Amino acid sequence: MGDADDAADMLDEKPYVSCELGEHGDEVEHTAHLWTAETDPPAGLWFLWTESEGGYRVHHQFVTRALCPVRIHYVKEDRREWCAYYDDHPGNHSFHVRDPLREAHHAQIRRDANNRDEH
Repeated sequence: MGDADDAADMLDEKPYVSCELGEHGDEVEHTAHLWTAETDPPAGLWFLWTESEGGYRVHHQFVTRALCPVRIHYVKEDRREWCAYYDDHPGNHSFHVRDPLREAHHAQIRRDANNRDEH
């Protein structure tokens, strides 16, 4: 990603956000990653929010946080995957969270690509 000058463009591309943390209790803020700055170490811009019992947003904030340093090494494939969340995030690391909406979206992208290849 780019620098701070790119932030407005990145936010324009996100008409909505969804929580990336997977299942969690009400004591944990919902979290959506907006973009990552090319700094050393990299820092991400995050949108955090809580909801009332009726589902209305009652508190939200934008925060900059360092990225989680945890990674998993897939020995058979000889590849590594970094956690996509911020440092000291609650709950599981991103590579342990299943997101059915993301999986359905990626499946549709693969179907669309295969259909283009066939034509």
